[in-house]
Amino acid sequence: MSQPMSGIRILEVAEHAFVPTAGAVLSDWGADVIKVEHAQRGDAMRGLAKTGVVSLGDGVHVLNEHANRGKRSIGIDLSNAEGREVLYKLAARSDVFLTNKLPNVLKKLKIDIDDIRAHNPKIIYVRGTAFGPVGPDQNRGGYDMTAFWSRAGSAASATPPGLPFVVPQPGPAYGDSLGGMTIAGGIAGALLKRERTGEASVVDVSLLGTGTWAMGAGIALGLQSGEPWSMAAAARGGGPSNPLTGIYKTSDDRFVSLVMLQAFKYWPDFCAHIDKPELAADERFDSPEKLSDNAAEARTIVAEVIEGSTLAEWTERFSTLQGQWAPVQNSLEVAADPQVRANGYVVRTATQEGVEFELVSSPVQFDEKPTATHRGIQRARGQSAPRTRLRVGADSRIKGGGSHHLTHQNSLTGRGSCPHN
Repeated sequence: MSQPMSGIRILEVAEHAFVPTAGAVLSDWGADVIKVEHAQRGDAMRGLAKTGVVSLGDGVHVLNEHANRGKRSIGIDLSNAEGREVLYKLAARSDVFLTNKLPNVLKKLKIDIDDIRAHNPKIIYVRGTAFGPVGPDQNRGGYDMTAFWSRAGSAASATPPGLPFVVPQPGPAYGDSLGGMTIAGGIAGALLKRERTGEASVVDVSLLGTGTWAMGAGIALGLQSGEPWSMAAAARGGGPSNPLTGIYKTSDDRFVSLVMLQAFKYWPDFCAHIDKPELAADERFDSPEKLSDNAAEARTIVAEVIEGSTLAEWTERFSTLQGQWAPVQNSLEVAADPQVRANGYVVRTATQEGVEFELVSSPVQFDEKPTATHRGIQRARGQSAPRTRLRVGADSRIKGGGSHHLTHQNSLTGRGSCPHN
């Protein structure tokens, strides 16, 4: 297993999913990620029992696992000097300091850039924020639904005209996960810069910036045209001059997505696959110009044909199709997809107690091998956690008594919340 970040230590002071997913990716890449949590309740994600859509129940806390796989954890009370001293000693031995605390919190806890670099001038300081490090909203917290999805344009652009509500993100931690991968890439670049120049960077990534980048092509087209980018209001699939682009409904109320930008090139093969080979020679569609001019007619025919069979039938029939297409799959179908499995995009792991479950792997692969994930971090409620003493000072104590310990993360029963920032 290739681990390009082996030997790199990340000190993470962050909660929820946006910034912690960056630590999870780096852990998958081989980094030693030490997560500093609230001394009593831990990361607020641990107490999140519901996503707003589904209950997590009493099983494996997969949302926590997704964002915190493979890390080691220590509970520190950063509100007092004794706790901060432990953090500073950890920072002195780390390559990267990673946080999503708001600017006023960083100053209050004395873990801002100057505070951390006083103990390690070469440490790379990384901030994940909702809206960016400057500007009128620099001190405002947020979540991916607000900063990434709604404010950065995806929500409005993904909502069909006339719909009486705004389309939400397609899944929990959607923008957080994309933002976390962006942070991981920024850290990799900063590490390379430090190796080559000796200079340690301050790295900033925001949910707003990541969301704006995700909408970059649509924003650019909107600026060029003077009209905001939005979804086409057409009831059926197909582009205005290309019947082989768009979403088509099947007989079982499922959908296939066609994206054959060179329509005439693929037209004869497509017609053969839908058992309408005569359409290739039809005088309405027998040249690129005619197919484009009569796209509406072709689109109607294609829609009627595709609506005559199920998604499973089209998936089987289109397996030899030359052009670009895909079934519109739900999350369980994605996990079962043979191509997903063949590439190791879903991996099996287990908690410390041996409870097996599956997670999506980090998408970047090195040396032609799937990216494995470390042992799961959660334990069943009520069980004690095995601990290993972290040697950061013989007299270090948690507020209220007891030695600091570094452990593979385990679930806590405490609750609490704070916004991504």
